[in-house]
Amino acid sequence: MGGLRELSAPFVALGPAGVTVRARLKDLTPQDEAVLRRTGAHLGVLASRDLRARCADGLDHSTATWAARKRELTPAASSRWAGAVTKATHDQWGLARRGQAAHIRDLEAGIRTIRHRLSLPLGEKGSKGAPGGYRSKREWFAKTRRLNVLEDRLGRAREDHDSGRVRVVRGGKHLLGTRNHLDAARLTETEWRDRWEASRWFLQADGESGKRFGNETIRVTPDGEVSIKLPTPLAGLANAKRGRYVLTSRIAFAHRGTEWADRVGADRAVAYRVHYDTERHRWYLSASWHYPPTRTVPLDAALAHGVIGVDMNADHLAAWRLDQHGNPIGAPRRFRFDLTGTAGHRDAQVRHALTRLLHWTSSCEVTAIAIEDLDFSAEKTCEKHGRRKRFRQLISVMPTGNLRARLTSMAGQASIAIIAVDPAYTSKWGAQHWQKPLTSKNRTTTRHDAASIAIGRRAQGHPIRRRTAPPYDDRSDRRRHRTAQAGLEALGCEESRHRIPGPRTRSAGTGRGVNAGDQNAQDRSGRSAEHGFWRQDSLPLGL
Repeated sequence: MGGLRELSAPFVALGPAGVTVRARLKDLTPQDEAVLRRTGAHLGVLASRDLRARCADGLDHSTATWAARKRELTPAASSRWAGAVTKATHDQWGLARRGQAAHIRDLEAGIRTIRHRLSLPLGEKGSKGAPGGYRSKREWFAKTRRLNVLEDRLGRAREDHDSGRVRVVRGGKHLLGTRNHLDAARLTETEWRDRWEASRWFLQADGESGKRFGNETIRVTPDGEVSIKLPTPLAGLANAKRGRYVLTSRIAFAHRGTEWADRVGADRAVAYRVHYDTERHRWYLSASWHYPPTRTVPLDAALAHGVIGVDMNADHLAAWRLDQHGNPIGAPRRFRFDLTGTAGHRDAQVRHALTRLLHWTSSCEVTAIAIEDLDFSAEKTCEKHGRRKRFRQLISVMPTGNLRARLTSMAGQASIAIIAVDPAYTSKWGAQHWQKPLTSKNRTTTRHDAASIAIGRRAQGHPIRRRTAPPYDDRSDRRRHRTAQAGLEALGCEESRHRIPGPRTRSAGTGRGVNAGDQNAQDRSGRSAEHGFWRQDSLPLGL
């Protein structure tokens, strides 16, 4: 056990901090679509200019420069639109900055791995803690060239990071690169142009508490009327007072519509975003708001009715219900999903699998789900896993971050606590201690099913192994029972087994075994019943 790393304690994951709902803008007139397109294109140009100015400021950015950029945008839009644009620009620059720091960490990790492997003799085997040497001289030479490339990239990335320079593409780098590969993307130049322009539009505004219906720029009334404050150059297109344009479409949020109506009715902040789906040719409106910070449920309270252990895999979730003492109950469950296809399809598959998991958890009257705290952000490089291309593809396709965020958000609405546990050795120890005992003629227990038991038991604080080693001298008189399934506080874990009155079997009469709990009434050696006065009976006269 000396080579095993120290395990971190399980903890209850924090609940969601906000929510976003979306609804379709139906029955828009051609005039409505034309106004939305012109407004989005005009504000998109302003957002691009402001992003360029923010990137030029770099580390010299301050509240004074932020206010100066806002003053420059106000004549071309309005004070509120200028605030929304500069706020979005600041968030985008910060996101690019964090991505740049993560890229530097990945490069440093790859360089350390290559340097370590180059320092080892050819063909030397590695261990789980560190990789071994390269297999051949050809691979060793290729990795030396790879090391020079990574060092050059790291130097440029560090230079950009120190100077505060970031590289951001409004509309997305992936969509920009698709322009040179239209045949592979199965797009025409017109279709690509429509997607590119729609992705660079800007039609979003943060909410303000205390303002009418929680947002003055994009306003949605409780009965579903949507109105937009037009920029100053487009004020001639307004069809309502104070330069506002009211859409003919009425919005209705099917999901959490009551919660949204309560917020706008109380004039609490709600942020809105209008966007156009170029594939479906539909307009959508997204509403989002923050939750107040909530206290997490204590770990003991969450585990009061047992736990559902969940093992996440590339194509399914393996789950098993455990009681308070860590014993598996019933049969394992598998919730499958398909991660092929578009991003929308993958997201829908994950949401459907999590919905079924939460419904089953609620039907079992369990208030806690245990899941591994997985993070593959630094485990996907070829320097880490070498030629294990299939394994790298496997961990790359697993939606760990998306699934964790979705599960905590959906479980919070169902009043189910999410317990994150250390993922170390769960699959190995689960298969070692639980796979074979739970396999029968009618049920085949997989390695993933056994891992779900290990995850649930770790969340409860139990050891993963089924039983502890038996005592060396006797069974229970001095060192208690060897089983580790129930704690000392469990009812009847150390007392004699209670005898149920009545016949035990069909051949046993009434009253049999009434003294089962009285050890002195049994004919056993070494009991106090044998320690009384002893007298030998007289011999028969016939002998």
